Amino acid sequence: MLFKEMGLSTEILSAITDLGFEVPTPIQEQVIPVLLNQKRDIIGLAQTGTGKTAAFGLPAIEKIDTSLYFPQLLILSPTRELCMQITRDLENYSKYLKGIRIVAVYGGAPIEKQIGSLRQGAHIVVATPGRIHDLVRRKRIDLAKVNTLVLDEADEMLKMGFREDVDAILAQTPADKTTLLFSATMSNEIATIAKTYMHSPVEITVGQKNASADSVKHIYHMVHAKDRYMALKRVVDYYPNIYGIVFCRTRVETKEVAASLMKDGYNAEALHGDLTQSQRDYVMDKFREGTLSVLVATDVAARGLDVNNLTHVINYNLPDDTENYNHRSGRTGRAGKEGISVSIINLKEQGKLRMIEKTIRKRFEKLPVPGGKEICERQLFMLIDKVHNTHVNHEQIEPFMAKAYEILNDLPKEELIKRIVSMEFNRFLDYYKNAPDLNVDMKTVKDAEKPFARKERKGRSMSRVLFNVGSGKGITKKEIIDLMVQTSGRRDLEIGMIEIFKRVSSVEVDSQFARKLIADLNHRTFKGIKVEAEENYEFTGNDFRDRDKGPRGKRKSFR
Repeated sequence: MLFKEMGLSTEILSAITDLGFEVPTPIQEQVIPVLLNQKRDIIGLAQTGTGKTAAFGLPAIEKIDTSLYFPQLLILSPTRELCMQITRDLENYSKYLKGIRIVAVYGGAPIEKQIGSLRQGAHIVVATPGRIHDLVRRKRIDLAKVNTLVLDEADEMLKMGFREDVDAILAQTPADKTTLLFSATMSNEIATIAKTYMHSPVEITVGQKNASADSVKHIYHMVHAKDRYMALKRVVDYYPNIYGIVFCRTRVETKEVAASLMKDGYNAEALHGDLTQSQRDYVMDKFREGTLSVLVATDVAARGLDVNNLTHVINYNLPDDTENYNHRSGRTGRAGKEGISVSIINLKEQGKLRMIEKTIRKRFEKLPVPGGKEICERQLFMLIDKVHNTHVNHEQIEPFMAKAYEILNDLPKEELIKRIVSMEFNRFLDYYKNAPDLNVDMKTVKDAEKPFARKERKGRSMSRVLFNVGSGKGITKKEIIDLMVQTSGRRDLEIGMIEIFKRVSSVEVDSQFARKLIADLNHRTFKGIKVEAEENYEFTGNDFRDRDKGPRGKRKSFR
């Protein structure tokens, strides 16, 4: 089936033709005819990047009555980035339709400006749950006449804690509206939402439920925890044209990894919850434009990102929630292109990897961490291709060539080529000349993993608390013990191994008190620093110790 065979208006067909749309994706082919011809609730299960926005957006736009100036279509999305992306897509789809007003409302932007836009009349409102709920409480928007409600990335909304907001918003909408729920996974909470608010929904599944897209290849490298960062650099070096996202588990780790990559000369930036909206927009603009080749992000910060043509997703740590892996890997391999999801794991994460395999119904391929010889070969031939394909503006360069020929005349062609290649390539040859093997030697694994296998102490379950005060602030182990005891209010608090590094420290504490302790630490200031504390089982300080110069020719220590 083609789009022109679906019954869409001429105006919409012209708009999507401009966008290069001809053949619908599987989710579009199944959803659009139902919405155009029936009033029916739909549960759509499909991965990120499968064209869900057009699936619900095109038929919903067709039904907008521009003579009525109130919200008729409400779309809820989990993040402001996805909210803005959906808005841009709908504007593109409806550009030949006169009079349609689309308003985006989301947190992190002035609410008064958004209220002003709503006052002017809106047919379609695209919103994050928190902001639209705020507007409802202020009585700045009336949802009583909404005839179509879309919950996009519904599983993400619930994971981010928007359940109460979603319930309150749905209560303000008519009972007889059409409800469309789109999700990558079918969790128990999604099933509850469907049962509570939907009427005999038809379920449309593209692929298997919770399965990963076939266009993504899943591989993993197994290393010791202390070698995780070194392995990351090798992965990035092995793919010279990489355009991808590196996922970390915590804000602290995201900052540290991004800082290390930048100090090593990699074209990277961090995306995390501590950035202001303007800083976040600046980073994302650079990434979308391709100015950045690597974005280092947490799951929360990256939710809702809609960036095309990503070649790789790199899991610096596996996600705590196995379902989050689907959202990570689904950011590559989109629009019919192939993508690669790389996971860097240690031995303790093998069990979690198997759980993810069961969830996504795909097997991971175990590959060795690229060695120095393989990386140098890749980089060399990329450089040769770049030289071979460089466009020469003969007219502009000709005035300078006589002098260049004179200087280089004594060099044979072979020697000249060697020198040009070496000028760009020597740093990789030097760095990887004696590169060690980072792959885990299974014969010596027990001895290698002993320092990192500590989960129990005196029969108690222990959690590792990571916080942002290190040796740079002169902290001592005694001060850390005093800080933990004072913050918890428990002199009998069980404390285990303590590690202090340049900018961070970690301490093992009794798991039953860890969550409250972390919450209380995050309200404290210590040694003149606002404390940021997080739970992290996998962090080891060796991940962030000072190192020698990297292949890009810059130091990556934090001194």
